[in-house]
Amino acid sequence: MEKLLNLYKALEGNNQLLIIPHNDPDPDAIASSVGLRYLVLEKYGIEAQIYYSGMIGRSENKAFVKYLNYPMKKLDLNVFQNKLPIALVDTQPGIGNNPLPDDISAAIVIDHHPLKAKSLDVIFADVRPEIGATATIVTEYLREAELDLPAILATALFYGIKTDTMGLGRGANLEDAKAYFYLQPKVDDDVLVQIENAQVPSTYFESLTKALNTTRVYDRDLVICYIGTMKYPDLGAEIADLFLRLQEVKWVICMGVYKDSLILSTRSRSRLLSAGFLIREIIGDLGVAGGHGTMAGGQIPLHNQNPSQLSDSLSRKAILFIKGDSSLEGRSFV
Repeated sequence: MEKLLNLYKALEGNNQLLIIPHNDPDPDAIASSVGLRYLVLEKYGIEAQIYYSGMIGRSENKAFVKYLNYPMKKLDLNVFQNKLPIALVDTQPGIGNNPLPDDISAAIVIDHHPLKAKSLDVIFADVRPEIGATATIVTEYLREAELDLPAILATALFYGIKTDTMGLGRGANLEDAKAYFYLQPKVDDDVLVQIENAQVPSTYFESLTKALNTTRVYDRDLVICYIGTMKYPDLGAEIADLFLRLQEVKWVICMGVYKDSLILSTRSRSRLLSAGFLIREIIGDLGVAGGHGTMAGGQIPLHNQNPSQLSDSLSRKAILFIKGDSSLEGRSFV
């Protein structure tokens, strides 16, 4: 109950809250935001609005927010003028993957990525990188608050945990398992099947074909692919997840261009090298990067650079870092 009390202290004297997940929110960020909104309303009588920046492009994510009756609004920077307390969910201040201005402080941070220095100055920060999904943390709050969860919320939180941990098979710990199995009996299974099998546009298969044709495999355990122009920013993550299923693969790096940035997604099955550490080494000071043990992402502003040449340079850097030899030649996937 201590965390709930501290959370309330961060909101004391307010009857409204702004909730902001990371840009281009995924199911974990969406579910955690919706769960926090439900918690503060039912427990403290505080109304919250969820705002996001970027886009929701993946077909499953579109089906997910439709099921939730579109719970988020596109961010208008004017909302910051209201001086309401702000909760960052599945992200932290100053890491470049959320729209919080540098001169505005968050009151609440709830995240499962590695702790960042600016989070230490937040009134309430619950950052647990050992947890597999932020939805696990929010589920813990809801259980401690002894709130009954409607099926729609239980389904959302379950899906958030399931996607970020690949059904408890990736980066999950005991707390994730407890939340997962607590939520499972409350889930609307028919809806979950519909979300997970949402129809995809033909452009998805066009991008997948290009990825298959450009992918190189190095020593059977490292996969690097360049998609080219992407219709939505998390397409690279979607394809990286797919390549991680390839037998013997331990690392995947997928790159593509969205608007004026090169987007990178990394995945890792290695016990020695985390995806977050890998992507920070690759990107360095060229852009922003973040993540944890099994999955991470980042982006580099292109500034009129040739994206194909930049991706080649980053690929060689990754090969040198992982294999110790930047001249190593990979084999074509197809």
